[in-house]
Amino acid sequence: MSSTPSPASAPPVAQEFLGHPKGLYICFFTEMWERFSFYGMKALLLLYLVKYHLFSDDNGYNLIGAYGGLVYAMPVIGGLVADRWLGMRKAVVFGGILLVLGHLGMAFEGRQAAMVDGVIVRDEGALQVFYFSLALIIMGVGFLKPNISTIVGKLYGPNDARRDSGFSIFYAGINIGATVSALLCGWLGETWGWGWGFGAAGIGMIAGLANFLYGQKHLMGHAEPPDPARLRERLFAGLSREHCIYLAAIAGLAVVWLLIQSHSLLVAVIPGVFETSPVLLAMHLVTVCLFGGILWFMFRHCSKVERDQMFAVLAFIGFCLVFFTLYEQTYGSWVLFSDRAMNHAALGIEWSASQLTSLGAFFILVLAPFFAWLWPRLEKRGLNPGKSAKSAWGLILAGVSFLVLVWSARHPQANGLTGIWWFVLAYFVLEVGEMLLSPIGLSAVTELSVPRVVGLMMGGWFLGTSYSEVLAAKIGQLASIEISEDVALNVADALSRYSEVFLFSAKIGIGAGIVVLLMTPLVNRLMHGVR
Repeated sequence: MSSTPSPASAPPVAQEFLGHPKGLYICFFTEMWERFSFYGMKALLLLYLVKYHLFSDDNGYNLIGAYGGLVYAMPVIGGLVADRWLGMRKAVVFGGILLVLGHLGMAFEGRQAAMVDGVIVRDEGALQVFYFSLALIIMGVGFLKPNISTIVGKLYGPNDARRDSGFSIFYAGINIGATVSALLCGWLGETWGWGWGFGAAGIGMIAGLANFLYGQKHLMGHAEPPDPARLRERLFAGLSREHCIYLAAIAGLAVVWLLIQSHSLLVAVIPGVFETSPVLLAMHLVTVCLFGGILWFMFRHCSKVERDQMFAVLAFIGFCLVFFTLYEQTYGSWVLFSDRAMNHAALGIEWSASQLTSLGAFFILVLAPFFAWLWPRLEKRGLNPGKSAKSAWGLILAGVSFLVLVWSARHPQANGLTGIWWFVLAYFVLEVGEMLLSPIGLSAVTELSVPRVVGLMMGGWFLGTSYSEVLAAKIGQLASIEISEDVALNVADALSRYSEVFLFSAKIGIGAGIVVLLMTPLVNRLMHGVR
């Protein structure tokens, strides 16, 4: 790792490429490969659980909900550690190493589960390797994800009109990785074997880490530790603070390993009064500490304008939570819906359910250049609707995407299955909504947060997403179907059940969008002129 520039030296001048700092493209390719590995694995995860390890739908949803909740809660800790001690560059490198190990560990399949005398027999040793690999990924994402996004924001000065455009470009990198990975890893996993798909995801993460290590110089010192001397300080047994952070994270893997094995998101702690689970208890604890600390900081250390802008950030985190409760169903209920009740042939190709998860990222990739071009042009003409209004329409469009699926489920084709093109349309509408909400929200977090806690606020953004994962899993369970070995799936009944869940989700998105539209004047006042 390179040394920190001397405070006495003049700050380096950022080199640019295509109108943006070169560091943006280092972050672009790092995130592209990290998302390649993340979404390549995620495209296969639920299908792997229900088809290979013979989990029930309920337990499959529970595990992806627990995994998703933890993987997006951990950035709160990763952002805090980077802000206070480690610096974003070192945090990204450490997180990348953990991710490489985790994704490669997923390639170990073990023996396929089988029904023996009415009892499902699973390879428990392989499952423990699987759970520990998920723990490595969870911890790795916690250190990498919030800090790579924060670095992008630091590459732009205050009120730089290129900021939203830069985040849209960065967002495209995420979705190049997600598009290619779902197609490649999905095909390998469902055609050649699950280990091949998961292994390909691990190779992608190696490429991402190598890219970041090679391009660190283009970050122009924006990602270094806030106090290098404090980081080098010896705490005990000759170990520096930096080494203690790494060891604490490794010890934390054991805790995450145990949490991820909880196959229920709802356990009666006090029967009839209070129900939760180890995963949710951990998330609630992180939430209370995070938002308690944020509120203390806001009222103790912020001016009136800074405090208002921080409240605006909290509002965007709330918008994010609702949107991704809908979006994350694309890796849950949408996957099983497309696998069980949809025609898969299009353009002369038979697409698998895991490959179809690439549609979301593909449409983001197509739409990102348009929105990167659009926002600066609207700003010049005074027509930019602002971040809050964009978020409102993003939520409404998310709801409309579910209405498309409701229509398709209620109007099946002659063979009783739904048409694939309705599924494609639903993804397109959803991703237009995402482009209106997610990159804009990320931009708002980096622009409106007080600089010394921006990493922590980015962790808050991902904490909102962690609850979205859990809520998406609980909504997906409303459409759980138990399939017996000797009984064929009743497609008509399945379509009816999915239709009800999709209609419920549509009401959430459209209703929340209308509420946010009504809140827009208030949020705009809290932002104090930030567009």
